[in-house]
Amino acid sequence: MFADKVLTCKECGREFTFSASEQEFYAEKGFENEPGRCPECRAARKARFKGNRGGGYGRSQRKMYPAICAACGKETSVPFQPSGDRPVYCKECYQSQR
Repeated sequence: MFADKVLTCKECGREFTFSASEQEFYAEKGFENEPGRCPECRAARKARFKGNRGGGYGRSQRKMYPAICAACGKETSVPFQPSGDRPVYCKECYQSQR
């Protein structure tokens, strides 16, 4: 059903093979477009995004807020602005509460 295709990378201009097995994988995942970049440029792009965004695609690094654990009194950081009306726990105390 699928046959290898030679495509041209839109980033570096080199030709690369879009193999039959890759085409089958794309079809299984429901991808409709062929890859526009060669595997090397895709890997470099992926690495750039991971390096610039804190490890996720399109996600900026989460802002952390300082807090004092209500159980042990240790200084900690939490991913939300503590309002003061509810207790805040460090990671260890939070896990022991669960």
